[in-house]
Amino acid sequence: MTAPEETTFADLGRVLVIIPTYNEAENIERIVSRVRTAVPEVHVLVADDNSPDGTGDLADKLATDDDHVRVLHRKGKEGLGAAYLAGFRWGIDHGYTVLVEMDADGSHQP
Repeated sequence: MTAPEETTFADLGRVLVIIPTYNEAENIERIVSRVRTAVPEVHVLVADDNSPDGTGDLADKLATDDDHVRVLHRKGKEGLGAAYLAGFRWGIDHGYTVLVEMDADGSHQP
């Protein structure tokens, strides 16, 4: 019996972690940093629902400082499901082959 083939990260193609946000200014820098540290190869899309606390602006700064971070500014609070769907569409339109969901509150381990 032969051992199963090992799948490497490179075999997965382009990976995008989608992080929907609404009023996550206290968490966004920490969670993006945790993802980027845990898996430096992935790209991160912050899908912000026009957070009044400045989350979108903080995400823009992260994107300016890190070419693996992008921000999708949405017009208003439309809900978590709609934010994920918009992130999935964005990821597919930009050629990502693996799309990963992750909450901004730190409840998911990178």
